[in-house]
Amino acid sequence: MRKGDGMSAGARALVFSMALLAPCFAAVEGVVVNGTTGEPQPNAIVSLVQPGQGGMQTLASVRTDAQGKFHIDKEAPPGPQLIQALYQGVIYTKPVLPGMPAGGLRVDVFDATSKSSVAKVSQHFIVLQPGASEMTVSEGILFQGDPKLTFSDPTNGSFRFYLPPEAKGQVQVTINAPGGMPIQRPADKTKQENVYKVDYPIKPGETRFDLNYTVPVASPLVFASKILHSEGASDLVAPQGVTLKGDDIELAGQEPTTQASIYRIKNTSFKVEVEGTGSLTPAAEASGEDNGAPTLKEVKPRIYDRLYWVLGMAFAVLGLGSVLLYRTARS
Repeated sequence: MRKGDGMSAGARALVFSMALLAPCFAAVEGVVVNGTTGEPQPNAIVSLVQPGQGGMQTLASVRTDAQGKFHIDKEAPPGPQLIQALYQGVIYTKPVLPGMPAGGLRVDVFDATSKSSVAKVSQHFIVLQPGASEMTVSEGILFQGDPKLTFSDPTNGSFRFYLPPEAKGQVQVTINAPGGMPIQRPADKTKQENVYKVDYPIKPGETRFDLNYTVPVASPLVFASKILHSEGASDLVAPQGVTLKGDDIELAGQEPTTQASIYRIKNTSFKVEVEGTGSLTPAAEASGEDNGAPTLKEVKPRIYDRLYWVLGMAFAVLGLGSVLLYRTARS
């Protein structure tokens, strides 16, 4: 009989499995850099955060030293984590995925301003998907942030939009910020009729606000809305089988793969008549299951399906409750 530690193979396997499930102890360290000045940022609050089914759990928080450095010693469960740096009321996030080094991390923060001129709308598109009893409306608004500043206006909201009264105030707002995860934020009413605001800072890079809501189907089916921004192109997208008519739009072209039609919106207030039914929601997406398990992904900027044929634009629609992707590719 071979001499050893007296443990059976099954016992060794059990101990090994428990070791894998045991909390991990590792130092997380790095530096916070002010992207506006290019210098290390002292006195920023840095937190180690663990996402889970119950929400985000803060495991530990420290302040950066005079050189902008931080060091966190914390026993943390296995799985993905986030490093969050709080500076001038804005949180900047860096994912720490399994297998990534926990040292030498860099988190960029930026000076915040309430001047709306630092964040411009580059694209706005509205996808109409009429069904038998209701029409799904998916809007995507792309902001291009200033490369050196963050636009933050908690009082007035960094993003304001018009919601048709037929939606009865029910709208889902999903935000994709540079380097972050898709998150949902509430939309609050303003003093302007049917105008809502979202308090979420627009950081350097591209930030996308996705709106999803439904309106009842009537005969004839008329969709009316307003564009609140003055810059950027605004377009309506209609799936195959759906036709839009009205004096406020003009047909820009048709995408050859999905046969979706693109209409340019000519006026800030517009109204169109919608004929037919159709959807751009992929069948696999519509039938997919969500097991509720927490996931963590790093969202890369400008990951969008391309439609080269129509005015160099691009879009992909995943339907109600999912993110709506869009980009502009200039030829």
